[in-house]
Amino acid sequence: MAENQLGGQQYMVLPEGASRLLGKEAQRTNIAVGYAVSSIVRTTLGPKGMDKMLVSELGDIIITNDGATILEEMNVEHPVAKIMVEIAKTQDKEVGDGTTTAVIIAGELLKNAGQMLDQGIPPAAIIKGYEMARNKASDVLADVASNISIDDQAKLLRIATIAMGSKNVGSDQTKDHLASLALQALKQVSIKENGKVSIDRDFIKIEKKEGGGIEDTTFINGVLIDKEIAHPGMPKNLKNANIALLDVALEIEKTETDARIEITSPDQMQAFLMQEEKMLKDMVDKITKSKANVIFVQKGIDDVAQHYLAKAGVIAVRRVKKSDMEKLAKATGARLVTSLDDLTQKDLGFAGGVEERKISGEQMIFVEKCKDPKSVTIFIRGGTKQAVDEVERAMTDVLGALSSAVESGKYVTGGGSTEMAVSAKLRDYATDVGGREQLAIQAFADALEAIPKTLADSAGMDAIDTLVALRSKHKNKDGRHYGVDVYKNAMSDMEKLGVIEPLKVKLQALSSATEASASILRIDDMISSKGKAPPAGGPGGMPGGAGGMED
Repeated sequence: MAENQLGGQQYMVLPEGASRLLGKEAQRTNIAVGYAVSSIVRTTLGPKGMDKMLVSELGDIIITNDGATILEEMNVEHPVAKIMVEIAKTQDKEVGDGTTTAVIIAGELLKNAGQMLDQGIPPAAIIKGYEMARNKASDVLADVASNISIDDQAKLLRIATIAMGSKNVGSDQTKDHLASLALQALKQVSIKENGKVSIDRDFIKIEKKEGGGIEDTTFINGVLIDKEIAHPGMPKNLKNANIALLDVALEIEKTETDARIEITSPDQMQAFLMQEEKMLKDMVDKITKSKANVIFVQKGIDDVAQHYLAKAGVIAVRRVKKSDMEKLAKATGARLVTSLDDLTQKDLGFAGGVEERKISGEQMIFVEKCKDPKSVTIFIRGGTKQAVDEVERAMTDVLGALSSAVESGKYVTGGGSTEMAVSAKLRDYATDVGGREQLAIQAFADALEAIPKTLADSAGMDAIDTLVALRSKHKNKDGRHYGVDVYKNAMSDMEKLGVIEPLKVKLQALSSATEASASILRIDDMISSKGKAPPAGGPGGMPGGAGGMED
């Protein structure tokens, strides 16, 4: 209940139990919450980053260091914490990688903004300075970026390996194996038009099953369907398959309006059953007439129809997901048919082999050896559910990084070197701008340095000494690629080491972080109509679904 006075008269504005935070108190709370969220994922950055264990209310355990997954599974309640989660989601959806970087930079921008607010600098000036810094940073990134194409095999493999660097997915050889699979899949689904390369990551299907080791993960030049063949009498393995995709039920459909059939004698009953059987046989005849020997049906298949299909030697799979049907169409070249009367040989697709195999006690159907498929599958294996899930997250990051690099055609160096290069340019730019905005631009430069600082911390190096030494290196033109080598605990030329990342990932991280921090800084009044006050700043006010979390 909020009370105000006007002319000595009290009046009520908000309902009983509502709460309100005003002015600097609201800003401080929001900044504290935003920084607390970024602090949670900070320690996961880089190849030597730590993992988090998330335990849900149901006892499900997730062990990961993927920023987007951690924030999503935390089930935060504070509205500002939710904005921070949105940064990670946007980054993950747009480019697939760099979620931790984006959240760390956003947290640092908020913390630095808090210090400027205490000095009496208005939020509008801070926000304007941040946006000027973001625009300048984008220009600097474009200048320091190098070109890359889909034919640069070695560089793309390095980008894939670096994107997977922080993930706990086995040895370096295993990471190289996974990186090569991802690149193979990406090249297969890429489409070149007017000199530009476009990639739809949705057509790279990731299927997973516990069992074997991570090194047993394979690339399938086609589609893997987690279903079994409808009838035990059907072939389990078929070469040179002619595939039909049917969005029609191979069943006797009920009438749209209520209808009643009166049967008065056993002969009529027999005739009725025979007519049903004949209708189903006619459906199967239409399929066999088209020369199809494998059918994937989006709806059901009647038992009688299964019998006739088995007698004809046709493999049938029922209740296939719509997304899988689209992938099958892209892989085999088949067209989705909604009426059996329209089914012709032209509608069929081709696969070199269709086979049902038993994987970890469950039947799965492999549609492989397709001719130039534009939909492929990466089949992930691993010893435990946690291992398989982490490989899936790593593969998502890698595919996102590779497609971002290929589509934008630009890459920059990693290891905090690019952030240091941009930071140095922003400090020079700040002095040219002048006014209050220059303080915000300098604060933006400081926020970018949180990346190399965090990498140095996780490697056990002295963060301050590392930052000072890197600043000195970046004053020289030949030192602009110097960053933190976490394996040797030293500063090295990242270009020579092959530590490279897509430009698009960096641009998206800066854009998301700046916009989120600006929207949080604009808030000077928080009104909660709930029966309790919003959680106070700090980690204690945020956990919902996650019962525990450990490094």
